[in-house]
Amino acid sequence: MTNSRLSTNRREPLQGGQAIRRALAVLRTLAVGGERGVPLAEIVQATSLTRPTVHRIVHVLIEEGIVERSERTGNYIVGRQVPELALARSSRSPLMVAAEPHLAAVSAQLGDTLFLTLRTGLDTLCVARRIGSYPIQVLSIEVGVRRPLGVSSAGVAILAAMPAAEARKIVLANEARFGAYRTDATTVLGQVQLARRRGYNLREIGLVQGTKSLSVWIRTPDGQPSAAITLSAIRNRMNPRRTIEVADVLVAAARAIEAATPRD
Repeated sequence: MTNSRLSTNRREPLQGGQAIRRALAVLRTLAVGGERGVPLAEIVQATSLTRPTVHRIVHVLIEEGIVERSERTGNYIVGRQVPELALARSSRSPLMVAAEPHLAAVSAQLGDTLFLTLRTGLDTLCVARRIGSYPIQVLSIEVGVRRPLGVSSAGVAILAAMPAAEARKIVLANEARFGAYRTDATTVLGQVQLARRRGYNLREIGLVQGTKSLSVWIRTPDGQPSAAITLSAIRNRMNPRRTIEVADVLVAAARAIEAATPRD
């Protein structure tokens, strides 16, 4: 009786793997919104699902405590139960452990802010930030910020390390989400192609006005591009000569991180 009542009340029409994938797409979209949350219309646009489908999914997730709705804005946000569930896996990834001393060393050497970004599905996730010693630091991304692959400098670098067909597939899958970041698939694919030729990604205009970013991809022991190390600095610290110096240091650090990362 209880199961029948719950099924009726939740009006859960979606079944099987497709339903799970749709729910995960909604959750990933909400994760990008962070504490601000995401309105229903943006979830529909980002996931390419119909409005009724998104509405049903978020309300089932609300009933399960996985999603919450802000009383102030009406936006949907990731529920507090999610980080509680994550406590079951509190250990950091081997790559993060391997990267830590190299982030500290490179930040001390170059003096600017460094970021470590991981690939997670169709997104990037900033997992570490090291602030340098130079008086003006570029703190463009907070730890925990998630963005669609292709939006950030790190995301472009990760895509550049993939086979062209695989990168294109991911970019097209994220195309509907790019509008919120004032970019598009054609622009991203062009950036990926240029980064592939250079061996790193140089973003002439960073996320913060008057800054530049340089990112180098990091591969897992099985050869998959899964992360990137990024330096962000004010523009006058990234003249052509220093850009080459920064690229050389970051490439060396990325290769050292790869060598230090054990197989799972």
